[in-house]
Amino acid sequence: MIYIFKTSVSCKEDILHLEPIIKKYLSFSTWNFDLSDCDKIFRIDTNKEQKETIIQLMNENGYNCEELVD
Repeated sequence: MIYIFKTSVSCKEDILHLEPIIKKYLSFSTWNFDLSDCDKIFRIDTNKEQKETIIQLMNENGYNCEELVD
């Protein structure tokens, strides 16, 4: 399952702040940020249903996050 989120993550320091938190909750998933995209994309490839958990995790850490759907 691939999730794509629009975020307010704006720089590499934000990613470094989030990395240990994300790894804790998405330990068996592949993920990355695309800061060059205007939507600051957060892409996750996982085998679990985790959309709400991811949005909550990002919001609790001070970042806006919303799923982008086709």
